[in-house]
Amino acid sequence: MTAAVRVPLTLGRGIATFSVFVVGYITANLIPLMIIAMVDDLGVTQTVAGAVLTGSLLATALVCLATTRWAAGRSRHLLGRVSLVVMAAGFGVAALVHSAPIACAAIIVGGIGAGGAVAVGGAALAALNNPNRVSGINGLVNRTAVTGVLALIPILGLHMTNAFGIVAVLALATVFTITWLPSAPAPAIDKDEDEPSAAHTRTPLPEGVTEKKLAVAGFSLLVLFAIWAIGEDSLWAVSGIMGAEHASLTEQQMGLALSLSTAGGIAAALVLTALGSRLGRTVPTAVLLGLGAALKLGSCLATDSTTYLVLIIAWNTVYAAAFIYVVAIAAALDSSGRWSAPLLGTYLVGSAFAPLFGTLVTGAVGYVAFGFVLAGISLALLVPIVWIARLSTRTERASALPGQDPAARHTTSVVV
Repeated sequence: MTAAVRVPLTLGRGIATFSVFVVGYITANLIPLMIIAMVDDLGVTQTVAGAVLTGSLLATALVCLATTRWAAGRSRHLLGRVSLVVMAAGFGVAALVHSAPIACAAIIVGGIGAGGAVAVGGAALAALNNPNRVSGINGLVNRTAVTGVLALIPILGLHMTNAFGIVAVLALATVFTITWLPSAPAPAIDKDEDEPSAAHTRTPLPEGVTEKKLAVAGFSLLVLFAIWAIGEDSLWAVSGIMGAEHASLTEQQMGLALSLSTAGGIAAALVLTALGSRLGRTVPTAVLLGLGAALKLGSCLATDSTTYLVLIIAWNTVYAAAFIYVVAIAAALDSSGRWSAPLLGTYLVGSAFAPLFGTLVTGAVGYVAFGFVLAGISLALLVPIVWIARLSTRTERASALPGQDPAARHTTSVVV
């Protein structure tokens, strides 16, 4: 008997899944504004503010990894509610209590809650049909929400009340959507059996693929994604300094690069959402990783401000598309969310070390050599990630219900 493992994307499931994922990850995108608010309202130094927020992100990453089993199992809804309440409480205290020790501790607590939310959102993505399209929509919602919040906070005033209060409100509001989350796959039971067998509880596997091979692929993807995060985010960490020193980039041009990079990410998510599974995952992933390597190298070689600006924006757009495909690969590997739940946690672990990596390498060997290092990382990761992408396609097909096309677009009515 085949277990019913993936369900159609409906309005209720989409609202819950995308909301919890976006809210859990939103702190990472707001760090520049949060640092300013902490320095102005709490009177701490930039170094202290950066250290506290780094600690919060590391807490998010570690909790995400630690709660994977619950997020991929029957405790998904409970974990989601508890995590969002903890997140809302932590950031709510930080927004209202302007005592540096209390606020800093509360920010760490908020990061702990965010970790569980990210795990739940990642696991829930895997339960929905067509991982490519679902991951694309998730990326689109994330980019759009972040763009809106980044624009709203300065308008309301760059203070602790707004920078952390808005996140707390979003987390609390998302609690009420958790009931719509798609559940983890339930084991099927034969009529003449009292209990489900172990075979029934697993996602069906394609011919020639064993549990061990799938586990190796999943663990490898997590490690590879963390390494990829170091390469991608280290370039972003030094992009401002490198642009100014190496390509004569002005502050106004850097601001333009930031805004257009966000727009490029939204455009990439829109395109991938429309394409769905038409192009598969293997070829697009290979092309994006190869193109990303070339654009990173080109950015580090560029000495003209206009060329640098164009290359940075193009790289960010390709980065957003590649990110979406890797999330889709993880979701397709196992419908319970076994690999998509911890994926963002491993990314955040790599991302936390990216600024240190970027500054150390550029300081030691210069910007040009740094570009070759980054391109080499992408090309070295290309082969294993593409192999895992091929495996994910086979696994997705095997997990479909009898007679169901896993890439099909469904029009099922809303179920809440």
